[in-house]
Amino acid sequence: MDRMSPLDASFIHIEDANNPMHIGSVVVFEGPAPAYGDLVRQVASKLPLVPRYRQKVREVPFQLGRPVWIDDPHFTILYHIRRTGVPAPGGDDELRNLAGRVLAQHLDRARPLWELWMVEGLKGDRWALIAKTHHAMVDGVSGTDLLAVLLDVSPDGAAPVDMEWRAQPEPNALQLLADTAVSSVMDPMTHMRGLPAVARTPLASLSYVQDILGGTLSQAMRLARPGAPGLNGPIGPHRRWSWARGSLADVKEIREAFGGTVNDVVLAVITRGFGDLLRGRGIELQGRVVRTLVPVSVRAPHERGTYNNRVSGIFAELPVEERDAVARLHRLSEQMQGLKHTSQAVAGDVLARMGGFAPPMLLALGARLGTIWPQRSVNTVTTNVPGPQIPLYACGRRMLEAYPYVPIGGNIRIAIAIFSYCGVLNFGVTGDYDSVTDLDVLVGGIEAGLQELLDQARKGARSKVRRRPARKPSAARASAARAARPRRLRKS
Repeated sequence: MDRMSPLDASFIHIEDANNPMHIGSVVVFEGPAPAYGDLVRQVASKLPLVPRYRQKVREVPFQLGRPVWIDDPHFTILYHIRRTGVPAPGGDDELRNLAGRVLAQHLDRARPLWELWMVEGLKGDRWALIAKTHHAMVDGVSGTDLLAVLLDVSPDGAAPVDMEWRAQPEPNALQLLADTAVSSVMDPMTHMRGLPAVARTPLASLSYVQDILGGTLSQAMRLARPGAPGLNGPIGPHRRWSWARGSLADVKEIREAFGGTVNDVVLAVITRGFGDLLRGRGIELQGRVVRTLVPVSVRAPHERGTYNNRVSGIFAELPVEERDAVARLHRLSEQMQGLKHTSQAVAGDVLARMGGFAPPMLLALGARLGTIWPQRSVNTVTTNVPGPQIPLYACGRRMLEAYPYVPIGGNIRIAIAIFSYCGVLNFGVTGDYDSVTDLDVLVGGIEAGLQELLDQARKGARSKVRRRPARKPSAARASAARAARPRRLRKS
């Protein structure tokens, strides 16, 4: 039995009929597709590496404690790995539409919270996997999930992990309550373990507290300003999902030309997409911004490989009023550089961990209220996940492309995830089906924004070449040139 962290529990509590809280991806492989049984055996051999994938959620009676993970005594892998297809030859539209329907469906809360869909019928002798994992199981920034361990770095694959598994007995209600009573005492003690160290370093502690307060105040001031209209409101149970493609080499070329980071360039092209979307709706953008939550990992190095969420976030303001592509990038670069010094991410992490002190019933209520009030000023979510730059394989087939999926929730109608793999940068865009009928405008604007910046970078490079003055030969080169000239013979 493993009790959830406060943040993990919040992802369970905020889920409702219109807000499934799972992350996912659509991964395309070269063909031919493997046999269904081969895929099942491949996944089964990896499950010992991710024990959470054979555990289910169990609520504590009367919500007196945070939910716990327990072994599922009736775990059946065939329930979680499913086989489907699109009418051949299936293209991008068919795959996107299928993925939108699959990713909109809730995971079964009575079972381990993950699914893997094998998709056949794609043109070009390709096949795909649609992966779904509940956000409470793994964060999308740095966590380990099933797809990560399923993929191999060579076509031959790694040796299967042969570990016999037997489910631990399922606790009854009395055992859950007893464990909660112990946890209610131990959790605060765990949070207070660092206090003696704080007392020994008062100056450092004062600086830390000031950083926390400064970051919290900075967040509050940003959220007080109105964002762009039309991006928030009630959402329904269905989803639109699409993707945009880019090149990591192009992004790096833009960065080298204009400065900033890869993430700055990504935010700049997303800004172009939102600008096109809002202008297409007839919204006046002068003095407006699109405020996005940018999740960042605050997991310490020693916490790598642990199955909990340690994610905080900063609030970036996308200058959608700015029509000049390079000016957009510079404004975002300056802003993001400034945000790194406000301790926003640290403040958010501390506030999230303080949920460990809250009575679980209040934590559940606060998580639900948190999807309503703060998001009046937050318009969207943007998460950038760096992926491997070497080829990966599943069942001996090479992975060609990977598109990420992040959920929308509360009154946020659009969310964007970015994933890089083998020199390709892919944007996965999630939208509410009923209210975001123009999702293709946003996707097209992202691709246009990247091309716009790339054209400007190359135009500037060509101008520098034309303006480059002819170099004067050095003294050594001039002497060598004179020595190489043919000498005239004097007439005697």
